[in-house]
Amino acid sequence: MTIVLTVPSQSGRAARTLAAGLALFAVVAAASGQSMFRGDPAHRGIVDSHGPVALKGVKWTFKTEGAVVSSPVLAGGIVYFGSDDCSLYAVDQASGALQWKFSTSAKDVPGGPVRSTPAVAEGAVYFGSYDGNFYALDAATGALKWKFAMPGERKFTAPGLHSYLPRQQPIPDFWDLYQSSPVVAGGLVYFGCGDGAIYALETATGALKWKVQTGDVVHSSPALADGVLYVGSWDTFLYALDAGTGDVKWKFKTGEDRANFNQTGIQSSASVVDGTVYFGCRDFHLYAVDAKTGQEKWKYKNTWVIASPVVRDGRVYGTTSIPPVFFVLDAATGQELLKTDVKAPAFSSLALAGPLAYFGTFGGSLYAVNVADGSVAWLFQTPAAKANANGYLKADGSLDFAKLFTAQYFEDMYAAGGKLFSLGAIVSSPAVAQGVVIFGSADGNVYALE
Repeated sequence: MTIVLTVPSQSGRAARTLAAGLALFAVVAAASGQSMFRGDPAHRGIVDSHGPVALKGVKWTFKTEGAVVSSPVLAGGIVYFGSDDCSLYAVDQASGALQWKFSTSAKDVPGGPVRSTPAVAEGAVYFGSYDGNFYALDAATGALKWKFAMPGERKFTAPGLHSYLPRQQPIPDFWDLYQSSPVVAGGLVYFGCGDGAIYALETATGALKWKVQTGDVVHSSPALADGVLYVGSWDTFLYALDAGTGDVKWKFKTGEDRANFNQTGIQSSASVVDGTVYFGCRDFHLYAVDAKTGQEKWKYKNTWVIASPVVRDGRVYGTTSIPPVFFVLDAATGQELLKTDVKAPAFSSLALAGPLAYFGTFGGSLYAVNVADGSVAWLFQTPAAKANANGYLKADGSLDFAKLFTAQYFEDMYAAGGKLFSLGAIVSSPAVAQGVVIFGSADGNVYALE
């Protein structure tokens, strides 16, 4: 493993609604609870700070050598995130200056992309890599504390996936973009793996506390509430596990599509609010399930719901893929209250800060949407998306699917994904603090906007 350490340098309607929203939310000086994916162990996605209401511009940009699918987390004035260049980074939150870099590669031993969002707790940073290892580093220096080896990471795989040929050949799914991101509590760190297992390790030593095997890949990130861990698997079940022992309290079955295109399983991570577990599924539904019993309360039908939902003040906020929309539901009934066209599929989980929701799309856009009425407050495009050199975006900003998808053979899925990544697709979920929103892009950059 390689660590690089540096010293930071010293050197009409929308406006009215935004004004009303700002009057309702106090502006605080610093963010809290953003040291792991979705902000806290229950993955609520609510930020106790304010983001940019009107976009001034780019405050700083940090360049890596690979796509940034991992989401940034904030702790102690440092931004931590992973990259497909097989490294985890720590950069200064104010300036974007590199503090340290940890490479999963060693001499003569290749590393793996880091698509897990790190978790920072008690002076350590925890994350998984596609090299099949789970790591604990010193948060201040990047020094390795310990690592834990799993049997191996892999993408979700199924024959005839998404109607591609060959029908009988197992096809790895390009759209299985993420790794499970860890949650830390009570001296344990919890995460899932492509080997189909859910793990609990001791934070001090990396020793295995317990392991639960599911029927398929687990890339959903565990949510923890009231001593229970909630995590979805590609085997179509949402699991409720005793956090101390790993005992299964209940399993909730989602839908299947085995006979058609194998569009099945849980890729979204759950959010637990007021005794209800909210999560999306590739069976074209978002579910609300009783946290104690596992009984369904309601389900909302749309399309793939990959992004994790956010619940606040009796409303559920989320995004979908095709058609690509930002939506708001009644938390008690699942009734749709409003939706906004966002032009390109949104896998990025939104951050809800005051009156605005911040999230990215495959079209290389970062949206700030007014949650009261769904109006777009502002929009940032990566340089590649703005230039649209290869013409993958139409004049209205929507995707040109005829140029993206051109064949039936499964390699076309990967070619299309590469085209979207060339736009600087934003599948990383943003962090928000002190009037700044920070996120990664497939163009290899992490952006801080103000």
